[in-house]
Amino acid sequence: MKELERLRETVPSGGSRDIGSVVARRGREPQERGLRWQEQLLDKTENQISNLERMVQDIEFTQIEMKVIEGLKIGNECLHKMHQVMSIEEVERIIGETQDAVEYQRQIDEILAGSLTEEDEDAILEELNAITQEQVELPEVPSEPLPEKIPEASPVKNRPKPELVAAS
Repeated sequence: MKELERLRETVPSGGSRDIGSVVARRGREPQERGLRWQEQLLDKTENQISNLERMVQDIEFTQIEMKVIEGLKIGNECLHKMHQVMSIEEVERIIGETQDAVEYQRQIDEILAGSLTEEDEDAILEELNAITQEQVELPEVPSEPLPEKIPEASPVKNRPKPELVAAS
């Protein structure tokens, strides 16, 4: 068979594909019947190899399909287990809580970012004007020079923390 393949390769592309003439050119006596039989056997073998390659590809593809189907089965089982654990009402409740939390976070972000509406800004300006127009009495500034030694610090009184007011 290998000799036939070698003979086929030695035939020029534009020349005759008759193996007998190639053998005759090499100084061998043509055995047409035997060569035809071998040529037919070679063609059948090539067809069988081609069929086997197709079958191997089909088997590999089928194996991949089987893995996909197994994955779908496992996914389906997981979904059934989740349906048993959670009801539609439970899912709707969780979604509602999540939406409320997102809205609350958005409000906090707006407050922290300082994005105030015009109404908020007007209210703040009115409050600032009211504070600046009040007569505030300031303590007297001492006229004596400051002492060289710093007296021991007295404990600082806890001041109440200002409350954050949500913008409306």
